[in-house]
Amino acid sequence: MSIIWHNGVLCPLEQARISPMDRGYTLGDGLFETMRVRAGCVMNLYAHMRRLAEGGRVLNLAVPDTATVRQAAADLAEATGLVEGSMRLTVTRGESPRGLLPPQSGTPTMTLVASAGGFATAQVRVMTSRLIRRDETSPLSRIKSLNYLPSILARQEAERAGADDALILNLAGRVAESTVGTLVIAGDDGLLTPPVAEGALPGVARGVLMAKGLLREHPLDTEQILWAHGAWLVNTLSLKTITRLDVQVMAQDADITRQIAECLQHGE
Repeated sequence: MSIIWHNGVLCPLEQARISPMDRGYTLGDGLFETMRVRAGCVMNLYAHMRRLAEGGRVLNLAVPDTATVRQAAADLAEATGLVEGSMRLTVTRGESPRGLLPPQSGTPTMTLVASAGGFATAQVRVMTSRLIRRDETSPLSRIKSLNYLPSILARQEAERAGADDALILNLAGRVAESTVGTLVIAGDDGLLTPPVAEGALPGVARGVLMAKGLLREHPLDTEQILWAHGAWLVNTLSLKTITRLDVQVMAQDADITRQIAECLQHGE
């Protein structure tokens, strides 16, 4: 029987209930964070909570504080026996009447769900999406909202093309990110990633690499990626080496791959 944390209480998954009038269900009005668990503890919790708080500020949505999430994660890890894996925290605006404007007051819906599994590494074929573009001027490009339809469409586009993922360009035609990860390339002068101002989500794994001095921001176009010494997609749960972009076979660098993997696996 699966156990989840739901609105402050541990309960069996089968007993958890969300109202059909919840704005997360009807409008995608909410946020989420996917957090890696190592040795029973959430890694980089403060970075996740900073991003959640910023999303709450943008949406004017009340989100749980760090102490609440830390205790919820500890309780859930103990109840499920989770040692290595991940937890997804979802926060919605909660139940409200019909209409776009949020209610003046209300109670957010909060869930924390645990999944087992270690840090994953893989090789992937990637295409450049022709269907989806990221609006780098939108505040929504900087938060983890529940509205993931653009990424879903781009991933379906990639599957039809025989690829594993898709790079999403911004309105200026430069690369923002992939459907589920931060792009990192090895240039002549080090590791580079698109700036947040270009439409890149401020990913937690991205932040870890930047804090370690391994990565810096720089606008990237597809041509720069094709000539890179290596290219990767990173997120909290995985490191993926890009072996092909569109029709071109990509260069690979095993030493850099190991360096990135070691940094991300140890986290903070």
